[in-house]
Amino acid sequence: MKSYEKSKLNRIQRGANRATYDVEKINNILDAGFIGYVSYIYNDRAITLPMAYGRNGNKIYLHGSQGNRMLLALLEANEISMTVMHLDALVLARSGLHHSVNYRSATLFGTVKKLENLKEKEAGLHCFMEHMMKGRWDGIRKMHPEELDRTLVVEMEIKTASAKVRDVGVQDEPEDYSLPVWAGLVPLKQVAETPISDKELPKNIEIPKHVLDYYKANK
Repeated sequence: MKSYEKSKLNRIQRGANRATYDVEKINNILDAGFIGYVSYIYNDRAITLPMAYGRNGNKIYLHGSQGNRMLLALLEANEISMTVMHLDALVLARSGLHHSVNYRSATLFGTVKKLENLKEKEAGLHCFMEHMMKGRWDGIRKMHPEELDRTLVVEMEIKTASAKVRDVGVQDEPEDYSLPVWAGLVPLKQVAETPISDKELPKNIEIPKHVLDYYKANK
């Protein structure tokens, strides 16, 4: 079982009993999502933005326009931090203090580089698209060279990471368990709804199998 080495950068201090540094568990959290929260510094101000991503091994791929302020700032700093989080349940306790949430959260730390080679850029975008939906890349037209030229693709190499998971029930004060107050979990999940065809599609184009497979797996 491979794990990231603990350091001052990635070590979880509060709630350390919920921490994991296991690479496979962290990758599972990343693969269950598609949006990460990326932090950067711009004009001495800290800014955090949501970004869609793709993962391949210990590499994360982000993309935007050639003038993307965030990606350019990350390249200048040559470092990046990104967090992916899934909210799994509301934890409703008998007292306000012990209300909580169940979640899976992974925070990554690494270096970044700009992909210059067109084949590398296309591979990064392929990873991004397939992370979004398996089979989608082969179901769309190929990118034009000028589209690749206009797109800034950044590769993050994960140097270290940690995750924190809460997946337990209510944890009240012992004396509160006899109170006539309802307590428990409200499970939450993100679901896919029935695909809606674009109104400009010709009538003979049916919803492709990879889209229906995604819908069925996530409804």
